[in-house]
Amino acid sequence: MAEADPPEAGERVSESLAARTARDLADLSVAAEPGTWLGAETELLQRLGVSRPTLRQAAKMVEADRLIAIRRGQGGGFFATRPTASDAIRAPARYLAMNGARLEHIVQALGAVSEEAAACAAQSTDMILRGQLRWMADGLERIDPAAQTPADWIRQETEMTRLVVRLSANPVIELFMEISYSFGQWERGRRLYRTAGERSLALRSARALVQAILDGDADVARLMARRRSEMVAAWLEGHRRAGND
Repeated sequence: MAEADPPEAGERVSESLAARTARDLADLSVAAEPGTWLGAETELLQRLGVSRPTLRQAAKMVEADRLIAIRRGQGGGFFATRPTASDAIRAPARYLAMNGARLEHIVQALGAVSEEAAACAAQSTDMILRGQLRWMADGLERIDPAAQTPADWIRQETEMTRLVVRLSANPVIELFMEISYSFGQWERGRRLYRTAGERSLALRSARALVQAILDGDADVARLMARRRSEMVAAWLEGHRRAGND
């Protein structure tokens, strides 16, 4: 179906038409395998029945969502792509930062998510991932908190949490956790695990959580996750009261 009134040069393209074309273009990509050639610009103009300015505006929207890639020159055109996990995480993390979110908000919101991840992980029967967690538990026993830096513990904490989330086998939990790490990584290094005492408490709680998961005790795992969230929340409140934000 041809566009009724193609815009003249310099005329503002209808947003509703561009948005509708963007949805059509996204649908073409989703229906195809990643890397599939969807067509050249002239072919898509005819297929979608829109003007060149409308198609180009729509293509910018869909390209920003990482659903198409546009290549110029010989052999070029529009190709189907898929957003990566980092693409999915970047936008909400940026939204949180731009709207005044703080690490306290992340800890508060993800408390229940952490508990569910721990409980699901305890019920996992994935022997490969459980083997990795058992190996990690052995590593936790060898850690000396006094010899670690805050950055060392953050790396350890991140690795452990990601493994627990993988054991939970819940992609929604995984996405929420990755957003929290993307948003709060720098601030955790500035405000948490700065003393050997904090790192020692964090290490003991991590050992207890991992052991509960390895024991297959979902209730204890959930409790350990709750206590860890409460511990971090208390530290952040203490830093706030002391004026260390």
